[in-house]
Amino acid sequence: MKFPDDLKYSKEHEWVRSEDGTAVIGITDFAQDELGDIVFVEMPEVGTTLNASDSFGVAESVKTVSDLFSPISGQVIEVNISLENEPESVNNSPYDKGWMIKIKMSDPQEINSLLSVDEYKAFILESK
Repeated sequence: MKFPDDLKYSKEHEWVRSEDGTAVIGITDFAQDELGDIVFVEMPEVGTTLNASDSFGVAESVKTVSDLFSPISGQVIEVNISLENEPESVNNSPYDKGWMIKIKMSDPQEINSLLSVDEYKAFILESK
């Protein structure tokens, strides 16, 4: 299982990559593995304003449906429309092709409250 160390992580199993005031968000390798084969991803409209911990959509797999939660506050500026036809990208490439949304962060300092890679790994071990 992969856990890139240049990302921040939430306890809801989302990851964040900060790019000049923009947060790229997806679900972790651990989360996609737990969900199983993802068959559908529902995402918000561009322009939607989210607060940290707001639900921004759902990931539906052959096993279950899971809410997706924004780890960062801000406005959705882009969604990964390729997931409409290729939801399996979340399973195959959760940190690259499987990204879900991009948010213009309203408070870039908020990212400091998220987990480091080591903190996230410890969190997963504790929750098992």
